[in-house]
Amino acid sequence: MNDSVDIASYNESGLWPQLRRVGRVIRVVLYLLWGFVLAFLLGAFWSPYRPVVLAAKQRWCRRFLRILGVELTVTGLKVETPVFLVSNHVSWLDIPLIASQRHLYFLSKAEVGDWPLIGTLARAMGTLFIKRGSGESVRKSQEIAGRLQQGHTVLVFPEGTTTDGTGLRRFFPQLFDAPLLAGVPVQPLAIRYLDSQGAPDQGMAFVGDDEFHHHLWAMLLRREIRVRLHFCAPLSGAGMDRKGLCAQAHGRVEEQL
Repeated sequence: MNDSVDIASYNESGLWPQLRRVGRVIRVVLYLLWGFVLAFLLGAFWSPYRPVVLAAKQRWCRRFLRILGVELTVTGLKVETPVFLVSNHVSWLDIPLIASQRHLYFLSKAEVGDWPLIGTLARAMGTLFIKRGSGESVRKSQEIAGRLQQGHTVLVFPEGTTTDGTGLRRFFPQLFDAPLLAGVPVQPLAIRYLDSQGAPDQGMAFVGDDEFHHHLWAMLLRREIRVRLHFCAPLSGAGMDRKGLCAQAHGRVEEQL
């Protein structure tokens, strides 16, 4: 059964959108290659945690969003100190969206590390990888806690998968051990892809049997991509266990969706 949403049904028709897409494809490929060169020049492949690499990563993501035609609205207040970020998950685009707003590292599914160019860049950005259903959660929680204690901010998607953006799945609580071990706050994030009427844009969902290159090809036909990113009020975790902290984070994201 294929649960994917047809992004093509949300695209424009006519010659100009097709020409615009070809131009964007060329720009995206060149920009990905530039990202690879930039990461090499900055030494990101062997030292991804230096401030100069983090700043370059944020600038690179902002420019990447402009190439894709993303119109991003950001609301709420960001926690500027090291924090454990948790967000709902709709698309691969969630990662550059959030990375454009602050310095951070990600926990991503292991398959991303195998994507051409994207996987290489993800490794250069200091991304952590986890195999779904592999029982790695305890070890990854400890690894994330170590990153947080070093002053890093780490983002995870506790649904464990993507959705079509119309609702929120349950959050898995295992990784919420990390902020409790490190003694840092949790800040929930809510991402909404919106159509021209302000309703959830299901065509942006990267779900089911979708493949990255097919999804990107269809997405590049759009004139614009409207996104709202909300930084929810942080949670301290004091006096809570991981299940309680997980439940509160889930509730704050759900309020925004």
